[in-house]
Amino acid sequence: MHIPDNYLSPSTCAITAAIAAPVLLFSIKKVQSELPREKIPLLGLAAAFSFLFMMFNVPLPGGTTGHAVGGTLIAILLGPWSAVLSVAVALVIQAFLFGDGGILALGANILNMAIVLPLTGYAVYWLLRTLFSRSQGENRASLVGAGLGSYLGLNLAALFAAIEFGIQPFLFHGADGAPLYCPYPLSVSIPAMLIPHLTVAGLVELFFTLSVFSFIRRVAPSFMDLGYGVPGNTPRLGKVYALLVTLIVATPLGLLASGTAWGEWGTDEIAQTAADGTKPLGFIPQGMQKGFSFESLFPDYSIPGIGSVPGYIFSAVAGAAILIILFKLLSTVVVRTKKARG
Repeated sequence: MHIPDNYLSPSTCAITAAIAAPVLLFSIKKVQSELPREKIPLLGLAAAFSFLFMMFNVPLPGGTTGHAVGGTLIAILLGPWSAVLSVAVALVIQAFLFGDGGILALGANILNMAIVLPLTGYAVYWLLRTLFSRSQGENRASLVGAGLGSYLGLNLAALFAAIEFGIQPFLFHGADGAPLYCPYPLSVSIPAMLIPHLTVAGLVELFFTLSVFSFIRRVAPSFMDLGYGVPGNTPRLGKVYALLVTLIVATPLGLLASGTAWGEWGTDEIAQTAADGTKPLGFIPQGMQKGFSFESLFPDYSIPGIGSVPGYIFSAVAGAAILIILFKLLSTVVVRTKKARG
């Protein structure tokens, strides 16, 4: 679901960035005003979980791959605006350091995975928990809400990506009618994105969400308590970090899924790819040939000179560590800023 550069026109990238930017700024203000400063470092831990989830690629129908995101999980644990910020920062790290998702397409990817997904998932969770807590019990209502919310959130994000892909050939084409960017219309992009996500990827998101949600609620329930920071209410995170390390060690499982995620083919692949299920495209759209190019430090989570498995694990460690340290530093800045203001 990470849209690469040059699949969307520059104007589409600009519009999605213009939509995402104010929402992201609003989420920063909400986190600063509502989340206790002692809990800000937990955003880094949550972002690290999201980063790792997205490294677990799974095979999808049609020979492509997909992954979970964890946005709804973070929204339930820390609040929806914390989820927006956490996933957005994880996406930025992925794009710049690992080449996962485009630089110009960051606005679209943040809109889809960091805004639409967690806000939708949390809304479904909140609604079901509110409606059925009395009749079904809070525990069951929370689990059902978390599962269904995560499933619907991921699929709505996939639909947004499919629409962004599918409008390109209609809006942006040459004088001869040849598409300049993503060449697949809505009639191809929507089923190509939704069918695999409805049947497999959404269930993977549901599994990760319910598994980690149940685990954290059992071993560190105060992780979810906005009263964190009150004496005697500090969460015990040893087991949560142990789970994070377990996921890091297991990330090479994501290498087992063969194929490229739909809509993420490189220019050397797209001409030979039968993305519509009939015949290969046979050409490279001009906007892709002459588009924006950015070389990340560790493309595709690989490290020059070492094997794919240790390189993948190193990338997982680096990404998770950067996110945890980044939000820890942010917490320090917030504390100092508040002290300076008196």
